[in-house]
Amino acid sequence: MKIKVAVLFGGKSVEHEVSIISGIQAIMSMDTEKYDVIPVYINKKNEMYVGDDIGRIECYKNINSLLAKSQRVIMVNDGDKVSLVPYPAKKIGKKNTIDIDIAFPIVHGTNVEDGALQGYLKTLGIPFVGCDVTASAVGMDKYITKAVLKDNNIPVLDCLNFTTSDYEEIDDMVAKIESELGYPVIIKPVNLGSSVGISVAKDRVELIQSIDDAFTYSRRVLVEHAITKLREINCSVLGDENEAIASECEEPLHTKDILSYEDKYLGNSKGGKSKGMASVSRKIPAELSSEQREEIRSLAVESFKKLGCQGVARIDFMIDEDNGKLYFNEINTIPGSLAFYLWEPVGVPYKELLTRMINLSLKRVREEESLTFSFDTNILDGQTLCGGKSGKLMK
Repeated sequence: MKIKVAVLFGGKSVEHEVSIISGIQAIMSMDTEKYDVIPVYINKKNEMYVGDDIGRIECYKNINSLLAKSQRVIMVNDGDKVSLVPYPAKKIGKKNTIDIDIAFPIVHGTNVEDGALQGYLKTLGIPFVGCDVTASAVGMDKYITKAVLKDNNIPVLDCLNFTTSDYEEIDDMVAKIESELGYPVIIKPVNLGSSVGISVAKDRVELIQSIDDAFTYSRRVLVEHAITKLREINCSVLGDENEAIASECEEPLHTKDILSYEDKYLGNSKGGKSKGMASVSRKIPAELSSEQREEIRSLAVESFKKLGCQGVARIDFMIDEDNGKLYFNEINTIPGSLAFYLWEPVGVPYKELLTRMINLSLKRVREEESLTFSFDTNILDGQTLCGGKSGKLMK
């Protein structure tokens, strides 16, 4: 019997459209002899939809029309079974529920990749592919990621972390950046991907503009010294916190100081058709010495494990060509296009990559089944609440 896999994509995120591309790419590449694939589109209100056209990229030219002929569903846990149930529920007639065995989130950005969706799936009790709740949340937060890796002696750039209360005193914020980091600096929303809200500032005017832009997308902002002679190298990792392997390395090419959203998703598209991260101009393999290549691949695997990741992630590194130093930049716990283009050069076709990811999630289920999550206790025996309002236990 085939495993029923619900592939989730979209969601309430600025990377919504990118997720649609990544999700449908994966759906088209899955092994249909092993899996019964159910495409599940999550709109920008975080409502789920299924239907005959949900897995067809050309139908997303008019999403309102697509949804009008699709069925909204909700996930319902009934014992050991999770189903996609039509919503609102039909009073008469066949309910057309769809039972699912595993969820495969292919989503990018806040509200979906950051542990929120993973927590929802975990609460329902449905196995899901990719990082667990903690690793998803940590991987999305650039500041926390840096703190974890720095504690494990993985090289990262020093940074400053600011909140909206700091933003209210922007003159003090600017002064702190100038005194501690100097120019140029790079400003980033702390929890976004796809280069949204990221920019380089070379003077005070640009800095204020960059801060304003970053706070448009996030309540917290990260500022680092910008490497002047920057070379970016990316590497993907497949596995879990115990065992993982690295892909080939790539060097993405870009038109500005940093790889922009346009470089990633629009620069190489033709006729408005994008292939997601697979369309980026890049060198694969990156032009590296064998020593550099192995250093990056080894550091990628180590970073992946220290962050407790699972499935496939892409890790972006920076090389300062002025001194040759290598730095971890960021991790994408659900990378655009699932970084399949980095696995094919090392002999892992996309279909096999997806199968390995599903197998890893089933392995996690088996491991968690051996753990104890509850134990018998008589703490509630004979207890009452004092006064009904105080919330104190009577002992």
